[in-house]
Amino acid sequence: MSVVRLTLDGTAVELDTTASSSLLRALRDAGHTRAQGACEQGECGSCLVKIDGLVQNSCLVPAMICDDSNVETVASLMSQDLAVAFARHGAVQCGFCTPGFVVAAESALVSGAELTHESVRERLAGNICRCTGYLGIIEAVLEVSHRRREGNR
Repeated sequence: MSVVRLTLDGTAVELDTTASSSLLRALRDAGHTRAQGACEQGECGSCLVKIDGLVQNSCLVPAMICDDSNVETVASLMSQDLAVAFARHGAVQCGFCTPGFVVAAESALVSGAELTHESVRERLAGNICRCTGYLGIIEAVLEVSHRRREGNR
């Protein structure tokens, strides 16, 4: 066993891990359930986190290389305006995929790019939802994008 020290959603944490453990597995084994695990192969996007500012599938990242990293999960990235928009547009049903969609959506929203239906689809393409379809999620992201752009004028 080895110890990985990182900042998780603004709090310093230590994770006991092995050389073969993914960041997702190390987080969940330590009781941090903010990143969901589903496919464990980087296909579904439910485990997305930001590691030092880059969106990553935490199931594919070895925990050992995250020593001294800053890891952000849905817990620190879910803005109030996005949460309200997700609810308003029915973008959440079972909620299993929500953490990954939120991480991807917030990354798109803070990029500064003007988002369109097609660009949101592209930015969320690595996330799979089995309940809602994608229209509500895309509409929620576009609503927040529009509001934030209007607020910056």
